[in-house]
Amino acid sequence: MKLTAAHWGTYEIKGDQLHPVKDDPEPSRIGKGWVSAARDTNSRILRPAIRKGWLEGDKGTKRCDDVYVEVSWEQAAKLVAGEVRRVVTDHGNEAIFGGSYGWASAGRFHHSQSQLRRFLNLAGGSITSTETYSHAAAEVLFPYITGLTQAQFQEQTTSWLNLIEHCTLLVGFGGISGRTGQVSSSGLSRHETESWMAALKGRKINISPQQSDMTSGEWLSIRPGTDVALMLALCHTLLINEWHDEGFLERCTSGWPTFRAYLLGEGDGQAKSADWAAPICDIPTEQIIALAKDMATNRTMINVSFSLQRSDHGEQALWAGWALAAMIGQIGQPGGGFGFGYSGVGTIGRPTKITRWPSLSQGKNAVKRTIPVARITDMLLNPGGEYFYKGHPYQYPDIKLIFWSGGNPFHHHQDLHRLQKGWQKPDTVVVCDHSWTATARRADIVLPATSPLERTDIMMQKTDPSVIYMSPMFEPLGDAKDDFDIMRLLSAEMGYEQAFSEGQDAEGWLRILWEKVQKRFDKNDFEVPDFESFKAMGRFELPDHGDEDRVALADFVKDPDAHQLGTESGKLTLFNETIAGYRLSDCPGHPSWIQPIENLTNAPDGALHLISAQPWTRLHSQNDRGAESVGSKREGREICFLHPETAKERGIKDGGFVRIFNERGATLAAISVTDGMRRDCISLPTGAWLDIAQVDGEALEVHGNPNVLTIDKGTSGLAQGNIAHTTLVFVESWDKPLPPLSIDKPPRFVDA
Repeated sequence: MKLTAAHWGTYEIKGDQLHPVKDDPEPSRIGKGWVSAARDTNSRILRPAIRKGWLEGDKGTKRCDDVYVEVSWEQAAKLVAGEVRRVVTDHGNEAIFGGSYGWASAGRFHHSQSQLRRFLNLAGGSITSTETYSHAAAEVLFPYITGLTQAQFQEQTTSWLNLIEHCTLLVGFGGISGRTGQVSSSGLSRHETESWMAALKGRKINISPQQSDMTSGEWLSIRPGTDVALMLALCHTLLINEWHDEGFLERCTSGWPTFRAYLLGEGDGQAKSADWAAPICDIPTEQIIALAKDMATNRTMINVSFSLQRSDHGEQALWAGWALAAMIGQIGQPGGGFGFGYSGVGTIGRPTKITRWPSLSQGKNAVKRTIPVARITDMLLNPGGEYFYKGHPYQYPDIKLIFWSGGNPFHHHQDLHRLQKGWQKPDTVVVCDHSWTATARRADIVLPATSPLERTDIMMQKTDPSVIYMSPMFEPLGDAKDDFDIMRLLSAEMGYEQAFSEGQDAEGWLRILWEKVQKRFDKNDFEVPDFESFKAMGRFELPDHGDEDRVALADFVKDPDAHQLGTESGKLTLFNETIAGYRLSDCPGHPSWIQPIENLTNAPDGALHLISAQPWTRLHSQNDRGAESVGSKREGREICFLHPETAKERGIKDGGFVRIFNERGATLAAISVTDGMRRDCISLPTGAWLDIAQVDGEALEVHGNPNVLTIDKGTSGLAQGNIAHTTLVFVESWDKPLPPLSIDKPPRFVDA
């Protein structure tokens, strides 16, 4: 059987078609556009290409609008190797930014970041980034308040089987949706989020500006960016009514007296009551009080979505969620407690064992400096500038060479016009990708990689019972090469091909990885097939891998002294002395309400809160040129959503087009009206390929990319995560002819 896999599912290859495996109960829509995106010759990079202005020495001034010269692999490799040598010699390795980031492939071997860093580390290393755009605030905050990394906590998250059995009230701050649960890093074989939600018989409450963020249950329509105020009010209501669990707080937390005083307003004179929060979050006082009582009288799971901490002061939403769960006192109990990101990806809470899989070694990076992942533009625009991270001051490096592989920052970064300015600063930008993304179109040297459908690999995901041998579906388009072969070619030009490849080709490395799998399981009661047998099978199922009835922090709660957490107190910290000691005005030492930089409570007339969620039809910007995503647009434009009354007030007609704008930029989108969202919001899914055109003297994004509108600012001096979900915009009807798109065709090529 010939199979392959992606972050959005596992597929059987039948001729020129892909079919989801039969045991996948809820196949993803994303996969329907995979083949057409991979075969789109208008968007695929077919040959190595060099930007003409770079060849002429323009120093990046034309980097965002230029023509390309196609060259041989030999020429391209010599140019890349020459630039790496020049920058290392003239400026040192800290002048190189190895910018691989993203969901390039579910394959364990052709992992863009591993391949790129292995190459650059052999050259002496490079500046890299820490954390993720998905949940940077959580990654930094969790160790302070739980003693666990965010990844460690998610591995022990209370399982869906346990929730189905014991939970009587599931409260989803930010919703719980199969839309976001379509994907998982490193792949998955089954989609089960909606099945698990349907099986849960208790009450489900969706606290979100959009009703569609939970497909079943009650909808509590909250004003965006005010979840912390609601959480604090719920905590205050639990406290003054003595519905909280004082015993749990004394036994399992530290800093409760300080947080208690804050709730009561003893320091600032403002009790965080339901009356205080009601006008902030636009939820009636009576409803807040009733919800607090329901939480105290049910077996309650508090879930905070990834999206909440991608906002200004995003650390506070997580911390307040933990505090609320602690006051209820059900952390460590079956069916109750705290969850982060149920359905954020499809594997969180999956009742399966955790398996540690082997991977390609990246070697050692001699450069120890890093930057927070969402501070790329700041780094490029402010070399030597100071910033705070984890409460300490750091300086940005001076980057002369960007080498980006397997990602598209001109999709996932914020304020893309600002990024475009920063992108022109380095001497050289090298991009390795299979498609002409906005990032590739802004590179000096472009290297064509194969798509996952054109190469062999292995999917091994730590919570998935299936291991997939990924067979190629068709031959590589044009002159595209696998990531490994590209980096091996560059290594040969640098003089260290043997150290990079260790004498192995791609299949040799796959065999080595599989041998490590066999050794890892050779002491178990089951036999792992040899490589040739696995290759013929296409899929190997780990026996006894499911039905894990996990409860997060159960051992700690049962005996806090014997199972102390790795925090400053050994307990969950409601007040953290270390964070307080940083004296950060934007991240105090306990959960706090801090007004977002842009908010609706004191917004200009006509402002709307922008919701830019993941769509059903693609993963971030992947497969946007595939049939499923293209077919979901109107006249090639992404569709945004408004409440009918909001559209009527602005003279906007359903089925038409709008210009969405603010001081940072503007974009065009098609319009659809729905009463399943708040009147003060507009929803525009993320991931439409960036397409900027000059229209009536304005640099107008004409395809529907929301990140020309979002704010490029860190959550705080603690985590420096992105705040994509803190954005105000204005909207008006677009009655002019639609400007032509450019992303539906390749860039312009000229002769050398």
